Amino acid sequence: MIEIDENKLIKRAAKGDADAFEQLVLTYQTPIYNLCLRMTGNPEDAADLSQEAFIKAWKNLGGFQFESAFSTWLYRLASNTCLDHLRSVKRRPQVSMTVEDDDGETQMMDFPDSAPSPEEAAITKEENELLSRAMRALDEQQRQILILRAINDLSYAEIAEILHIKEGTVKSRLARSRDALRKILLENGNESAFTASKTQKGGCGLEL
Repeated sequence: MIEIDENKLIKRAAKGDADAFEQLVLTYQTPIYNLCLRMTGNPEDAADLSQEAFIKAWKNLGGFQFESAFSTWLYRLASNTCLDHLRSVKRRPQVSMTVEDDDGETQMMDFPDSAPSPEEAAITKEENELLSRAMRALDEQQRQILILRAINDLSYAEIAEILHIKEGTVKSRLARSRDALRKILLENGNESAFTASKTQKGGCGLEL
């Protein structure tokens, strides 16, 4: 869908056009669900939270000012909804390393080559399991920013908009989060994840 058509849908939906909003939901339901799944690791929670995020979007669409991409605005809503949920239940999520494609099929996450983060190292089932356990050991902010970096290869600018922080802060948080993840993996004898990452195109962007 080209941008001008999406903007028209947003304006119509903001005026109460449910059909227009449904088209927006159909466009973004898979990436938003996948974001929630990665944050919570629970398919049922992901379904509930993605639905909650879209309900919030519907109620607050009149306040969308087109100052950022609509997708960025949705990611912010969904990410904050997941964080609120995780804090309310006070438990660490089972971070999921799978996603759902547009046909509803479940498959392993495909991390973009250009995203310089250690989670790219998960290229086998065993490594995914090791990485998943390490991700669960991170705090919520560290886990959130690493996941956002992997989603659709989001740029520093997009993450900054989602989290309402400066790009420089994004870079420093990512660096600290990568270091924390690397430390956890190395402490548990999982150096192979980083060794594997260096064989991929682009590498993981870490000095090991």
